[in-house]
Amino acid sequence: MTALLYAAGVVLVALGIGLSIALHEIGHLVPAKAFGVRVTQYMVGFGPTLYSRRRGETEYGIKAVPLGGYIRMIGMYPPRAADPPGTIREDSTGLFQQMADDAKEWEAAQYDPSEAHRTFAALPVRRKLVVMLGGPAMNLLISAVLLAVLACGIGLPAPSTTIESVSECVVPADAPVGTSCEGRPEAPALAAGIRPGDELVSIDGTPIAQWSDVTTAVRGAGGRSVEVVVRRDGAETTLHATPIVDARPVIGPDGAAVTQADGTFATDQVGFLGIAPGQELRRASPLAVPQMVWQTFTGTAHVVIGLPVRLVEVAQAAFGSGERDPNGPIGVVGVSRLAGEIASADQPGFDLTAKIATLLSMLASLNMALFVFNLIPLMPLDGGHVAGALLEGARRMIARLRGRPDPGPVDMSRLLPLTNVVAIGFLVMTVLLLYADIVKPVTLFP
Repeated sequence: MTALLYAAGVVLVALGIGLSIALHEIGHLVPAKAFGVRVTQYMVGFGPTLYSRRRGETEYGIKAVPLGGYIRMIGMYPPRAADPPGTIREDSTGLFQQMADDAKEWEAAQYDPSEAHRTFAALPVRRKLVVMLGGPAMNLLISAVLLAVLACGIGLPAPSTTIESVSECVVPADAPVGTSCEGRPEAPALAAGIRPGDELVSIDGTPIAQWSDVTTAVRGAGGRSVEVVVRRDGAETTLHATPIVDARPVIGPDGAAVTQADGTFATDQVGFLGIAPGQELRRASPLAVPQMVWQTFTGTAHVVIGLPVRLVEVAQAAFGSGERDPNGPIGVVGVSRLAGEIASADQPGFDLTAKIATLLSMLASLNMALFVFNLIPLMPLDGGHVAGALLEGARRMIARLRGRPDPGPVDMSRLLPLTNVVAIGFLVMTVLLLYADIVKPVTLFP
């Protein structure tokens, strides 16, 4: 059964990634066709074609390597300008110029000159932007929808009023995990008879509706005996506990511990009981979704901006004795392994609903990563074409202001050498992550 669940998790996430890629390309396809551009291919994947079918002027298909997709539009580069009459052209104009000329000649050979008005290069700047931003925008939309389903339909993890665990002793707030209880005082909650599984009803006369009520009541009761009413086995039981005054992390308005400039927790002398909450899924308001999308975007952008450094860390972990950063980049194999772990997990409290929520969160994060990554202003990414269109618009605006002739579209074929370097870099990154995911995988349950 575990193996079947593991396989089911891998298949479900693979289908989710494939659908995300397919919808990304539809985000390019629909506006391109709406603007009259002739699209010759719509493909999900790379490499040999597994299946294809032609509808009208477009071939739709699936390829063998599921690491992306593409649509092929005619005339991605502007045609080479004709030489003036009587001009004798040199056979060679340099390696880079020859590369650009060859690319433009190949592009021009794919369509009849009568279709020049249907090329991508012939589109106005604003339409080029719509076509190239359509793919990333689709991934952003998918991520937002999945986050909305997660937050408003399933619910987000939140501390419950049911006690998950009771500390055996009092240890400093900054003590490492696994610190021994030898020679340390017994935790007040354990001494009072509070048990894991107890549901808190009230503390010191304060009704408990959420975990923040527990924090407020306990921190204000340091050094004196208070009544703690719990619901145990369906009946209410009154216990008496004396929270000790101890240095505990300061809790900010967002419910998280406040961190100081040096990375340590800010602490305050407050009451300490020694209990930890369980987790429950709590549905959020739709008004909370935009904030979730923004937080996901900023977190993903932070990872992408620091990608070179993070890839060095991945290489050091893969070829050395270090551990992988669980919040660092992972490849397709790593994502598949995590999906299998999630689906087959047999952890207390990690039920089917929690598994579905985790998988949806993973797909939302992946789509946000596709959105952010594709906006990098480098060819062959969508962001490279967007940058070219913006440059074209700026050149034309400046020409109009100066009363000069239209300079025409930007010749992106001149960036082919840089494009090839970037493509090789992406290939190296893919291979590195593939190797690291095999020899030093990121695991959800160590």
